[in-house]
Amino acid sequence: MSLMLDEARNAPERIRGQLPRNDAILAELGERLRRDPPSAAVTVARGSSDHAAGYFAYLCMKSRGIPVASLPLSLTTLARTPWRLEGQLALAVSQSGQSPDLVATQQALGEAGAYTLALVNTPESPLGAVSDLEVPLYAGDEKSVAATKSYLATLAAMAQLLGHWNRDRAMLAALEALPERLSRALTQDWSVAVEALAGCGRLMVIGRGAGLAVAQEAALKFKETCAIQAEAFSGAEVRHGPMALIGPDYPVLVFAPPGAEQAGLLELAEWLESIGARVLLAADERVARRQLTLADAGHDALQPLSVIQSFYVMVANLAAARGSDPDRPRHLNKVTCTL
Repeated sequence: MSLMLDEARNAPERIRGQLPRNDAILAELGERLRRDPPSAAVTVARGSSDHAAGYFAYLCMKSRGIPVASLPLSLTTLARTPWRLEGQLALAVSQSGQSPDLVATQQALGEAGAYTLALVNTPESPLGAVSDLEVPLYAGDEKSVAATKSYLATLAAMAQLLGHWNRDRAMLAALEALPERLSRALTQDWSVAVEALAGCGRLMVIGRGAGLAVAQEAALKFKETCAIQAEAFSGAEVRHGPMALIGPDYPVLVFAPPGAEQAGLLELAEWLESIGARVLLAADERVARRQLTLADAGHDALQPLSVIQSFYVMVANLAAARGSDPDRPRHLNKVTCTL
């Protein structure tokens, strides 16, 4: 078994421990954000952490009605932008909290007036030191280069923060049951995807809404663990140009969990099949024509976690089927330091 697969399977237990340990600090933070609501928010992250930030951004905009943007870090490190962020929230996300560009940007945003929050898997990190508040992810040591449990722990922490900020009892109740539901997601049989993608060189991954964040994460994992040129698109954006790439048997992975976005994604999957694409549709049991099964996460906002939990198991097995080592992708390191 690869370290990646072992760590992905460990995610439900890690989240089971994380949620109660962070409940008080995130409840207090939610109260602070209600008392002094930010007018906007920015996110500071790269790679898988930036995909996680996209999940937060969508749900925050949906529930709070404030704009949330992912900042290009070079605006701080290269362009020396004179930031003005009074009354805004700056959320930084990192596994190690060590990359100089993240630290420099978060520090600059704080000096520009933002309230700075860091979600970091390594406590007492340099990133946490320059933030007003550091919230540990408690995912444990992650040795595989390809992040899995830390990504899921990040999404869970973000959902818990929003649950407290919005006083969303349904979200918080669903989070309590999330570890068990993610354990079910681990048992889903996605072997048909391993068979279909074992020899492919490129594909598209499609999601929408908060689910776009896990489509982006899946595309990255295809690249780094399987050397497949995968690109992620919103189900709404894919018709605006990327469709020109699709020919007969072109593989397309569509994430269509329950929620407001599902109907449009199912319609898109049907159309893709009609033009000859090799569609792998991941959906819940109500969708009879799905190829890949999804476990119910208990809340629409949490469905992306169930999707990516099942995906991680599949892509680790796909890497093995292709003769790749997902723990040591070529040219990559676990901690990346950029400016």
